[in-house]
Amino acid sequence: RLIQGHRISVVIPCYNEDEGIRKVLQALPASVDERIVVDNNSTNGAGDIARSLGATVLLERRQGYGFAYRAGLPAATGDIIATLDGDGTYPAEVIPALVTTLLAEELDFISGCRFPLHNPRAMPPSNQIGNFLLTAATAVLYGKGIKDSQSGMWLFRRSLLASLALTSGGMPLSEEIKLEVIKHGFRFREVHIPYHERIGEAKLRKWKDGWENLIFLIRKRWSH
Repeated sequence: RLIQGHRISVVIPCYNEDEGIRKVLQALPASVDERIVVDNNSTNGAGDIARSLGATVLLERRQGYGFAYRAGLPAATGDIIATLDGDGTYPAEVIPALVTTLLAEELDFISGCRFPLHNPRAMPPSNQIGNFLLTAATAVLYGKGIKDSQSGMWLFRRSLLASLALTSGGMPLSEEIKLEVIKHGFRFREVHIPYHERIGEAKLRKWKDGWENLIFLIRKRWSH
């Protein structure tokens, strides 16, 4: 099951994704050695479902996407860590191909790029506009040509974690981790991935999360 001798861990934040987390875990390739689900105060049994499917379930009481990842990523023990959302939007099936690319090209960090969308129905137009504006803001503030700054599917060498100063407890962690990787000079590349229609109710607070991401970008840039 090992890919070129490397153990693979997958970390998935989960908040009330009872139906989604089941399908995501069932879709994981056999080459995934460790499954970590971070239950972020679910009230519908999503954590129990993940546990019944063989995942290691961590409970993170601090509500937020960033807090979930800051609890889950350090718990991973694999040589390479991949991330997915619990709603089925990110393609678990491409993990082996991304691992192969990471190793073949001697990369440190791959970020899945969703654009252009394979299926336009997978993301509402307002979300597409928000992603475009935040990615443009990242380019202006940091001078970095990232195509999809908000992507939540990453694949990277676990050894990187010790160097990354991750501070966000919310959605901005998705852009922060990429900026930290680039700042430290790690070998970074975006790889195009398919993006699926989500399973279950959307949790994103479009305007609130969008402003939070923008303000975080500005504050982080100012602190540098």
